[in-house]
Amino acid sequence: MSDFNRGFTSIPAGRADMAVDAGLRAFMLGVYNKVALGLLLSAALAWATTSVAPVRDLLYVTTPDGRLAGFTGLGMALRFAPLVAVLIGMFAMRNATPKSSGAYYWTIVSLVGLGLGVWVLAYTGASVASTFLITATAFGALSLAGYTTKKDLTGFGSFLIVGVIGVAIALVVNMFLQSPAISFIVNALGVFIFAGLIAYDTQRLKTSYYQMGGDQAAMGVATNFGALNLYLNFINLFQFLMGYLGNRR
Repeated sequence: MSDFNRGFTSIPAGRADMAVDAGLRAFMLGVYNKVALGLLLSAALAWATTSVAPVRDLLYVTTPDGRLAGFTGLGMALRFAPLVAVLIGMFAMRNATPKSSGAYYWTIVSLVGLGLGVWVLAYTGASVASTFLITATAFGALSLAGYTTKKDLTGFGSFLIVGVIGVAIALVVNMFLQSPAISFIVNALGVFIFAGLIAYDTQRLKTSYYQMGGDQAAMGVATNFGALNLYLNFINLFQFLMGYLGNRR
């Protein structure tokens, strides 16, 4: 996607105590604020696609009591739209600017948000809300762990990415097999993989701040890509937790 998405070297020794660095705190706060706003937009779009009947009927097939029964053609296309956008961005965003990376972030957030209505239609509102709160709590704890740990998590990166690819393949295969056993295993792996990615991506963001040397344009791009990585980690962790904690309508 950009050099931001590649590995980073160790933090310079003279800058090791980053917890008290005001510049780093401002940088990370900018990332977290963007993630929070992205989640709010996603929630609003999920509400619109399930509560506004004309919009809902464009995307979903529902039973008379409002439960999910299937997808329209547009709804099915929307399910894969975020993945397609991410893949396109891997090539189109190689020389990203703060403006283009910002537009890319909000495009992905909007596409994901439009597709999240499936959880509201398939699961009870109480279980969606409680799982979201659990995800938010876990996200905060895991990101804090990635920020404060002295252990270098770089070595886990390749392992976690391979895990993401494996989980994605298993999900596609299970769309045809519909195996409860595979679904259980995939959900478990997904929770652990994206929990690890939250900590890993947080540490990578923290490290990248020093390598940018105060370059405001680079930090603008890093803020957008960093927010995107953490946002997608949050959404994926939420979805895999729903597989365990969600109560179907």
